[in-house]
Amino acid sequence: MEAAAADAVKAVQTLCRAGIDQLLSLTGLTETQLIQLAIVAAVVLGVVYLLKDVVSSLLIPSIKVETTDAEANDIITAAKYTPGQAVDKDVIPCYDPSTMQLLGHLPAMSAAEVRARIAKAKEAAKVWRQSPFSQRRRLLRILLKAVMENIDTICRVSSRDSGKPLLDAVLGEVVVTCEKIHWLCREGERYLKPERRSAGIMSFYKSARVEFHPVGVVGAIVPWNYPFHNVLNPLTAALFAGNALVIKVSEHASWSSQYYGRLISAALAAAGAPADLVQIVTGYGEAGSALVTGGVDKVIFVGSTQVGKLVQRAAADTLTPVVLELGGKDPVIVAEDADLGTVVQVALKAAFLNGGQNCAGGERFFVHDKVYDKFLGMVTPLVQGMRQGNPLGGEVVDSGALCMPGLAEKVHGLVEDAVARGARLLAGGRLRSAQEAGGQFYPPTLLADVRPGMAIWEEEVFGPVMSVIRWSSDDEVVALANDCPFGLGSNVFCGSQARARSIASRLEAGMSSVNDFATTYMCQSLPFGGVKHSGFDRFAGVEGLRGLCVPKAVAEDRFPWLMKSTIPPPWQHPVQPNAFAFGRALVTMFYAPGLIYQARGLAALLHCLVFPGAYASRGAGKTKAA
Repeated sequence: MEAAAADAVKAVQTLCRAGIDQLLSLTGLTETQLIQLAIVAAVVLGVVYLLKDVVSSLLIPSIKVETTDAEANDIITAAKYTPGQAVDKDVIPCYDPSTMQLLGHLPAMSAAEVRARIAKAKEAAKVWRQSPFSQRRRLLRILLKAVMENIDTICRVSSRDSGKPLLDAVLGEVVVTCEKIHWLCREGERYLKPERRSAGIMSFYKSARVEFHPVGVVGAIVPWNYPFHNVLNPLTAALFAGNALVIKVSEHASWSSQYYGRLISAALAAAGAPADLVQIVTGYGEAGSALVTGGVDKVIFVGSTQVGKLVQRAAADTLTPVVLELGGKDPVIVAEDADLGTVVQVALKAAFLNGGQNCAGGERFFVHDKVYDKFLGMVTPLVQGMRQGNPLGGEVVDSGALCMPGLAEKVHGLVEDAVARGARLLAGGRLRSAQEAGGQFYPPTLLADVRPGMAIWEEEVFGPVMSVIRWSSDDEVVALANDCPFGLGSNVFCGSQARARSIASRLEAGMSSVNDFATTYMCQSLPFGGVKHSGFDRFAGVEGLRGLCVPKAVAEDRFPWLMKSTIPPPWQHPVQPNAFAFGRALVTMFYAPGLIYQARGLAALLHCLVFPGAYASRGAGKTKAA
């Protein structure tokens, strides 16, 4: 093998040398001059590419939108709000969960208002579906530039509305959004262009393809945990696929949609897109129900399993297709030969990023018996030392507030149940009221010795709790990880990548990351979604992008001037006596397993054509005597 490779290298070197000698002979240059010329050409090409890139970047419009005091400043003065206090049913109170400061009120739209917005989006979709990919890319690049120029405000608004630390806003709101836009601009058109398919053996003279046509209006209902990305995620894909979008934001994170909506409207105008192409809906259950039943062409729902079932039932009446991305309780499996120095820091991010309020967050940490105590010894002081507070209060914090009212109490109930059933509480686990803590906080919490039978084993926590479970064999950890109603993501850390891959392949989940956490979502070409109570269908990736289209099968004559489809004479009406024999011979000639059988079919076919009269007394086949 090595000798063959050396010979191949020598042959290539000889060929290159001959080419250089020929070039020197033709140009009259010396070898040194030729090298200098090549360097100059490379530099010139690099400068031209650089200038082209700079010019194209400068040609992307910058958009500016007005900001309010609460959007533009970290520290604000505002009255306090108490969740649950009486408000008009037609408005949504908006407040900062880290300070309980009232940010204002937004309208709770009625079903009629939602249907009116869908109607506007339908008209805009008729125009946008005709847009070229170049215009769609331009729109996304305008949005990307707007993100780059407004990162601070985007993250501040997200932190104020959802309680997350600024770093978590960068990671969970901005990075993934930019990656999605980058992928769509770079590869999206490739997967939405007509795709050639094989025409089959009998239709060898046909040309077959799949065309991807926009569905029309996409309706999305998104949660509160990432108010910026949860809007931009369906928006970028839906619009690039040629659709309009009507999106209902959560009543627990509606305030931020005002600023994000202004950015979106400005981007649409700068790209020459219809103004009504994106409609943002605020409201409660009535608005969500109207969105599902009001005439959209596809629904994307991201939220709880319980509400997802209601969405599916409502969509069934109109046969509206639904993508359900529901709860998750992702396992993080740590083998005895994993690099704990790396794993511990990754585990902290998996458990506590955004206060654990992640559908694909790490909730169950399966640590091998041989390193179980070492892992706990490393992670316990880090969890105990995590700083919690107002992300915009001027001090760096590791953990912010919980966005939804009542969530801290629900999380604490799961922790108390686990401790009562034998789990060890190593950090956190203390509940303070929002009035006492100054916000909706629950401390980063570490539970060891979690096992089946505890409520936290079955229920999605969606809060800052790391539950650690001991295991000793690969079969055992696979069984434990699969003992769960959810199946969204999964993560496996092993010294042996082959072993990690083997374990991951046996996990009941829609996604698996090997020796990392949730990196499948950073690979935007991959689909996002789960199995079991985590829902079905996919958004993101090639599958998610194409899922926003109607896949239309098209077949036509490959060489119409040479060969066209006609009905064979024996099958033309009135059907001839040799029709059945002709069909049988045709099937044998094309599909029989082997040339001998196919040759028999060809011979029988020729017999049908040459001697049709031989079948006059046979009819369509043999007749059984009475």
